[in-house]
Amino acid sequence: MASLTQIEILLPELRAYARSIAETPDQADDLVQDAIERSLRAENPPSQLDALRPWMFRVLRNLNFDELRKKRVRLEYSRSHTRLLVDLAQSSDPANDILVRLTFDQLAAPQREVLFLVDVMGMKYAEAAEVMNVPTGTVMSRISRARRALIEAMRADQAPQGADEGQNNRRKDKGV
Repeated sequence: MASLTQIEILLPELRAYARSIAETPDQADDLVQDAIERSLRAENPPSQLDALRPWMFRVLRNLNFDELRKKRVRLEYSRSHTRLLVDLAQSSDPANDILVRLTFDQLAAPQREVLFLVDVMGMKYAEAAEVMNVPTGTVMSRISRARRALIEAMRADQAPQGADEGQNNRRKDKGV
């Protein structure tokens, strides 16, 4: 097991490396903290300082790649869903604003909660996950479903009345 003393010896090098690969000093500090935490919880980390050093650097590197991958996925996810909501929710039409609010009120409580935390309050997924006491991935899937439900409900409310009647008449003709 890696001893705290060995990690303390490596700390300046770990910080320097983390700052060279992270985007901000705060992210670098987080990487170092996460790497130390992982090394202390690992079942079989290297016991010799010469083997521990490259192992810790690799842990830092992998943690950084994981964070970059998560950030890229979140950014792509956010962009795709933002585009869906822009037309419906960011209108200068007061009637549309009222429709958004009324439709929001009709959603199920869990959908309203996640939409409120992420889209209204502007929380990050991780922050909303902490508030809701669920994993971040759960927030991501819930926000996706909630946004989709809001958009579909708004589109249904905006559909011309005649279109629904025509569809109902077609169903009657088919015996449905």
